[in-house]
Amino acid sequence: MLLRVGIAFLAAVTGVSAYAQVPAGSYPNKPVRIVVTFTPGGATDVIARIVGQKLSEAWGQQVIIDNRPGAGGAIGTELVAKSPPDGYTLVLSSFGPMAIGPFVYPKLGYDPVKDLAPITLAATSWYFMVVTPSSKATTLKEFIALAKAKPGEITFSSSGNASPTHLAGALFQSAAGINLTHVPYKGAGPGIAAVVAGEIQMAIESPTPIVSQVKAGKLRALGVARPDRSPILPDVPTLAEAGLPGFQVGSWYGFHAPAGTPKAIIDKLHADMVKAMSTPEVRERFTAVGSDTTTTTPAQYGAFVQAELKRWGGVIRATGIKID
Repeated sequence: MLLRVGIAFLAAVTGVSAYAQVPAGSYPNKPVRIVVTFTPGGATDVIARIVGQKLSEAWGQQVIIDNRPGAGGAIGTELVAKSPPDGYTLVLSSFGPMAIGPFVYPKLGYDPVKDLAPITLAATSWYFMVVTPSSKATTLKEFIALAKAKPGEITFSSSGNASPTHLAGALFQSAAGINLTHVPYKGAGPGIAAVVAGEIQMAIESPTPIVSQVKAGKLRALGVARPDRSPILPDVPTLAEAGLPGFQVGSWYGFHAPAGTPKAIIDKLHADMVKAMSTPEVRERFTAVGSDTTTTTPAQYGAFVQAELKRWGGVIRATGIKID
């Protein structure tokens, strides 16, 4: 008992957490959990499983993928933010819970900067702009001309109010100087199905639900919002090439640990994750789901998150986007 009291007192007076005493050289010596903030099968889940498999092979320890969907990713992110900072509970978070949630959920249970320790950015998935095949617009310029001729009459779908694709649509309207009508759906699948059916005229969406439809002729891609053409649809011009200079938008995914996780453990996680994601196999598997491998240092990732908070906070305030 005296020993325990003495350790607690020492931690209190020196400001050193007991977790900081975890020897990084022995880490990990038990299974590591990666929380995924969305349901199985989506890009976040696939990326976590690809990296988790490689980490498990490198460490000789089980890496458990724990799907905790809900509240736009906030539920799983909060769970990790409140977990012990010992390196055994991580989160593969993304654009939504990190850069949108703080502005649309009034009682968010975490601060993305103060409560989470950045490890590395993992991937970027750039959005495509697609229209229904029956659309009169065969190019971006034709679409913008139609929208300007009929303000508010052209509809676009998203995966929900205040979702990343809703914000992408709002940013697109601002950049193009047009007014569209937003129709939210419960997920990307139903929203894209509505465009395929001709019930909705346009969507700006991640590659996963649209690439096969474009290849089958069920959707027409007018552009991709990335700096260069996509290797999965190389004939589709960038939106900059098509007439909207500088327009780039997409989802991103990155690994975090709870704030207070010892630096030595963060450094090991960073080194092992970057090594895994640098292999040709992992890069190819990321490309297959429409994502580019994008790694950073922890400091660079932290600065990136803060820049994204500033960017998307401005968009949300300017447009008045909110959760219904």
